[in-house]
Amino acid sequence: MKELLRKIPSIHEIQQDAVFEGMIRESNISIEQGTELIKEEVARIRGNILNGSWDGPVPGSTELNAYIIKQAGKAASKKFTYTLTKVINASGTILHTNLGRARLSETAVHHVMEIARNYSNLEYDIEKGSRGSRHKHAEILIKEATGAEAAMVVNNNAAAVFLILSALAKNKEVIVSRGELVEIGGSFRVSSIMEESGAALVEVGTTNKTRQSDYEEKINENTAMVMKVHRSNFVIKGFTEEAVTEDLVQLASNHEQVIFYEDLGSGMLYDLKKHNIGSEPLVKDIISKGADIVSFSGDKLLGGPQAGIIAGKKEIIDILKKHQLARVLRVDKMTLAALEGTLIDYLKGKESNIPAYRSLLLHAEDVKRTAETVISYLKDRSDHFSAEVKPAKSQVGGGTMPDVELDTYVLSLKHATLDASQLEKALRVAETPIIGRIQRDEFLLDFRTADQTEIPVICQSLVELDRQLENPPKV
Repeated sequence: MKELLRKIPSIHEIQQDAVFEGMIRESNISIEQGTELIKEEVARIRGNILNGSWDGPVPGSTELNAYIIKQAGKAASKKFTYTLTKVINASGTILHTNLGRARLSETAVHHVMEIARNYSNLEYDIEKGSRGSRHKHAEILIKEATGAEAAMVVNNNAAAVFLILSALAKNKEVIVSRGELVEIGGSFRVSSIMEESGAALVEVGTTNKTRQSDYEEKINENTAMVMKVHRSNFVIKGFTEEAVTEDLVQLASNHEQVIFYEDLGSGMLYDLKKHNIGSEPLVKDIISKGADIVSFSGDKLLGGPQAGIIAGKKEIIDILKKHQLARVLRVDKMTLAALEGTLIDYLKGKESNIPAYRSLLLHAEDVKRTAETVISYLKDRSDHFSAEVKPAKSQVGGGTMPDVELDTYVLSLKHATLDASQLEKALRVAETPIIGRIQRDEFLLDFRTADQTEIPVICQSLVELDRQLENPPKV
């Protein structure tokens, strides 16, 4: 064993190898970084020799130097590679939380790039030549889109809820229906957020029925807020009743100290109901009904970046802007740029620019034609794939519209040597990951959620996978 350890080449010897210089150039790293990777690989080999698990080239052989440098190159590729990477969503879930939810419109992307690569007036008033407020940028557009008196943006809707409760109801009571004590993703519950904020939760009604009178009975001198939480990620059907926004607005207005706050969750600016898709309320309609304040997400039905948008009466928004948490929860310039770009699309009546809406409104027959195109491509280039177009359902996703299913067509894909799970994994770990779904032991691709520019990539990936299976790389 000692003889083997002595025969491991020195770091200096490896550095003199021309292959080492090639690895440095190919990996685009410094000599110091390359040397560190070599040291790590040599240490690994020493450890394996000592514990008797080494099965690579024999120390002292000509192959060992090349092996060490090759392994260091692989480590460089892994170490200096982005972990956040593009994937192709062919799952059929439009606002897929695990895949980043909403894709940004080209308007938003262009604005982000412009702001990111340059200085900007983030907190600078150009007209006055003095310090300005970052709140004003998106606020102007949010007011225009919702009809609210004022608005502000924080980093997500859970943060918006936390800020509102902390600033307006700390050590006070907030009345909420038992049927609206929702849990959002990651086990975050409205009740838990309220507890952290310092507000006291007062539950009223039952899971399936809560009336206006239930709220009214609980209002007292310590009540700060009546809160309505839109059930955007689940549905209660059957023997149900709930107090509507108009009645709760009127109830709160009868008590000078009580604010009516509606947490809309998803937040919709474009009316999908006219396309017979869901029954989500429009933000501007809730504002017009007299809600003192509302909050909603930026990356769900709005189709923009992750953000928590707060809109409502100016006197209330002003309190929130001055609260210490406003700085803790504030968003950066790129989020504001993305949100501005998204809102500009709405205000110009160009909702079709927003990818989420293109996917939502895409006709099933168009999805079918895309699937048929992929089948035609495979027929000419692969003898091992078989595919069939079948009717199916797409989902909105992102904790939004849980009862809505969109008619679609899927490509049921089979391979001669891979089962559904193996095929799913092979495409998931491809150079550009392709995410489909398995249903009833079938691997399915739903092109409702894939951009047309991604279809050639999918086709080429399938053919490349087939080629690799026919001619596996030699080890």
